[in-house]
Amino acid sequence: MQLRLDALDAHLAKGLKGLYVVYGDEHLLVQEASDKIRASARAQGFTDRSVFVVDRYFDWSSLLGASQSMSLFGDRQLVELRIPTGKPGKEGGEALKTLAAADNPDVLTLITLPRLDAATQKSAWFTALSGPGVAMKIDPVERAQLPMWIGQRLSAQNQRVGPGEDGRRALVFIAERVEGNLLAAHQEIQKLGLLYPTGVLTFEQVHDAVLNVARYDVFKLNEAMLTGDIGRLTRMLDGLKGEGEAGTLVIWALVEEVRTLLRMKRGVAAGKPLATLLRENRVWGPRERLIGPALSRVSEAALEKALSLAAKLDRQVKGLSGGSGPRGGAGPGDPPPDVWDGMFELAMTVASSGSPLQGNAPKPAPPRRPG
Repeated sequence: MQLRLDALDAHLAKGLKGLYVVYGDEHLLVQEASDKIRASARAQGFTDRSVFVVDRYFDWSSLLGASQSMSLFGDRQLVELRIPTGKPGKEGGEALKTLAAADNPDVLTLITLPRLDAATQKSAWFTALSGPGVAMKIDPVERAQLPMWIGQRLSAQNQRVGPGEDGRRALVFIAERVEGNLLAAHQEIQKLGLLYPTGVLTFEQVHDAVLNVARYDVFKLNEAMLTGDIGRLTRMLDGLKGEGEAGTLVIWALVEEVRTLLRMKRGVAAGKPLATLLRENRVWGPRERLIGPALSRVSEAALEKALSLAAKLDRQVKGLSGGSGPRGGAGPGDPPPDVWDGMFELAMTVASSGSPLQGNAPKPAPPRRPG
């Protein structure tokens, strides 16, 4: 059976199943869910614990032996299996099917895996595990959900932000500084609990305590582009530059989104339904909700100019071209001297209501900490 993370507490209160599979890339949430299962297992007498970590030389017979054996002291056993790659292989798949079919009330098995693609979730071994057991997919906390998640975490330690705009601003302030780094977000929230008493936190208290520990994912740039969130787009590009991210990868990510938009823009003009275009271009998840407004905002001509700029930026970042003029070249379509400024202009093609390629719109200053 599949179980949502927010339903875990209620599930454990009713009693334990014999097999749990927890999978996802949000390590903090995977760890917390696993800790809850372990604590419940200990409370119900599973005090003998064995941990197995799968590598290329892993002996699957040792796992099966542990799951079938009795403790020397008669204790019930918690057997943990960690598969860091998410790929058990042929032998491992067969062993997992055998494990799933075992019915030993004195053994509880907890399996942790990274995020699994759709094909793996339909595999024979995963289906065998999730049938009799409990499978729990741990989804990442998306940027739009992060302020609410932070508020819930504060509430759990008997703290909250003030009502109205100040409270909203405090949550957004924290979210901007912990984006992409949920473990650090957890630590910053805990720090607020240590620094200040229970009750209402002011914006000034949050501002003084929370560090900028955000980590930006180049593959999340498209979300900032599609939503038109210029402030977030600026922070992400500045953060990626500061972290030493490869410019070629950033350009590739931006260009892929521009190409997708251009294909869909032309498809809409040809009379194709948006739902069909989304499916054909493999657009799903958060992008599915965001791409429609972006298509309405940006023109086909602007997207074509963006691809032209992208080609020049690609040559520039590879050291194959570059200019010495005030914008890096002789003409208005040439990229700026700093390739990262050029990437910002490229992203702004989609993020802004009008193309900066047409008006040479200046890059806004990075958001400043309120003082």
